[in-house]
Amino acid sequence: MAQRGSGRSFAGKRCLVTGAASGIGRATALRLAAQGAELYLTDRDRDGLEQTVADARALGGQVPEHRALDIADYEQVAAFAADIHAAHPSMDVVLNIAGVSAWGTVDRLTHEQWSKMIAINLMGPIHVIETFVPPMVAAKRGGHLVNVSSAAGLVALPWHAAYSASKYGLRGLSEVLRFDLARHRIGVSVVVPGAVNTPLVNTVEIAGVDREDPNVARWVRRFAGHAVSPEKAADKILAGVAKNRYLIYTSADIRAFYAFKRLAWWPYSVAMRQVNVIFTKALRPGPPLVRHDQLEAHPQQADRPVELE
Repeated sequence: MAQRGSGRSFAGKRCLVTGAASGIGRATALRLAAQGAELYLTDRDRDGLEQTVADARALGGQVPEHRALDIADYEQVAAFAADIHAAHPSMDVVLNIAGVSAWGTVDRLTHEQWSKMIAINLMGPIHVIETFVPPMVAAKRGGHLVNVSSAAGLVALPWHAAYSASKYGLRGLSEVLRFDLARHRIGVSVVVPGAVNTPLVNTVEIAGVDREDPNVARWVRRFAGHAVSPEKAADKILAGVAKNRYLIYTSADIRAFYAFKRLAWWPYSVAMRQVNVIFTKALRPGPPLVRHDQLEAHPQQADRPVELE
């Protein structure tokens, strides 16, 4: 990377950004464009992606390639990577930013929600890594890989089981790659955002909860009120990459919360149980999900109490 602290650290750098149509991905792409980076952008939202491309070019950034695709689909990612590498050198910086979220307790989350979290938030970045990072290694120019995890990849936030499974997995992957890629002069950073005011705030799936309920809407607004802007998050990310930091925080509260977990496990555990109670009272979920295949397999046990010996 360029000199630390330089406002043009990414000038002329080839940067791949996933999730570039909105939120942190869009803000990061535009910050890179303003610094003179050469951008390769993707998102499954075609219209949003086209707008980001236009705005990036208006800022003076080059966008040689962009494509609407789903990172959960390996074939789509591999085809995009092949087309890029056939016409351009390998990336200098790869930023895995695309992601989705679903909250809920284990008795309300659907199999589709569990699968979606892993497919997009974990396998999606893996698809990008396996198609874009090996050419960086082969080029022997160094570079940087950025994986956007979450505060839910650091601490056990209640109702975040499926989401945390994907984000803890991404953090573990990033830690291994930090050491594996060091000898190739490829840095690895994992971003752990807390609340960021992106469209994801208003689209997050909450299993068993009516998003139109006024109480839920009020709770979501309160959450958004504590959120940082995507632009601030983007600035934190790029500053952290320029300094080759491993953990990049987008707000001080997450740094403090993670320290609380590591230094005071018992109080942290009590706090997490209380947060679970707060979530349940605030969101008032509906009845647990009934899986009909289970009832059909054991119909006589559907209403039978569990007996403990």
